[in-house]
Amino acid sequence: MVIHLHGDLGAGKTSLVRGILHALGHAGRVKSPTYTLLESYHAGGLELRHFDLYRLRDEAEWEEAGFRDEFDGNSILFIEWPEKAHVPPADIEIDLAILQQGRRAMIKGNTATGKACLNQL
Repeated sequence: MVIHLHGDLGAGKTSLVRGILHALGHAGRVKSPTYTLLESYHAGGLELRHFDLYRLRDEAEWEEAGFRDEFDGNSILFIEWPEKAHVPPADIEIDLAILQQGRRAMIKGNTATGKACLNQL
C-alpha cells in the first residue's frame, strides 16, 4: 500500500507516521528520514517504509538511490513530498494543514485497496 503525505513543513507528516507506528506496537524511536530519505520499520506484523523526499534535488537522485526496489508490494509505504520523484500512485492520500488551533487532515482513498483500508477505520 502506498500512502502519500502532503503538507507544508511542520504540518505533522512525520508525527502522523510516528503515531501510526506506535499504534501498531513499535516501541522504539521513530526518527524523521529527512537526511537518510528512508527509514524502515517492522510493527504489528507489517513491514513499513517511511520516505521523506524533501531534500531530493532531481529525479536522477531518486533513481540512483535505488529506492524503487522498496516498492515490491510487500510493505506499507509512507511517502512525504511524493511530488519530488516518480513514485507509484497513492492508494491513500493524506493532506495535512496547519490551522490556528491544531491541524486538519483530509484523507482520500484513491484505489479499491485504499478505500477498503479507510472503511476499516
